[in-house]
Amino acid sequence: MPSRLSCAARFTLDSILNELDTPWLPVQKSWRLNERHYGALTGLNKAETAAKHGEDQVKVWRRSYSTPPPPMAKDSPDHPLNDRRYKDVPRAELPDCEALSHTVARVVPFWNDVISPKIKSGERVVIAAHGNSLRALLKHLEGIPDAEIVELNIPTAVPMLVNLNDDLSFHSRRYLGDADEIARAMQSVANQGKAK
Repeated sequence: MPSRLSCAARFTLDSILNELDTPWLPVQKSWRLNERHYGALTGLNKAETAAKHGEDQVKVWRRSYSTPPPPMAKDSPDHPLNDRRYKDVPRAELPDCEALSHTVARVVPFWNDVISPKIKSGERVVIAAHGNSLRALLKHLEGIPDAEIVELNIPTAVPMLVNLNDDLSFHSRRYLGDADEIARAMQSVANQGKAK
């Protein structure tokens, strides 16, 4: 939920709609698809944080399913409580930090209440979101075990096609684009929490 990143997904979506010559399509925004809230790690240089705390600890904070990073102080200007974009979100739902499990807990209701009914009605849906909210959704859809979700690295701005069965159970997924470039982008995501 870091405020500095919330425009990136919208920029990606606008690029997709313009490329498809469909900028007129309706868009539904939701804070539930925002990036995971990294708490006190928000805005810190990943390599410097890894050098200070160790790569293993940073990987746990960044990638594990149930271990959140240190919490952000409620009086921090970066806390969602102090960001006007969240003024309509119940204060109790704005976290000090999130593990991926918390991200799953806020993404899945949006899937159940908004996205899946659209798909059931025959619509095709583009979801432009951040890496961890997409990891959360894929964990839910695919039933990815907690220990395996750590290694799921979703490359930035690479289209992914997810196919579902008629009952919306998971069928398959694949990235669209050059396989070598996608592999490099995935490795880049995996390397983000490493000291240089």
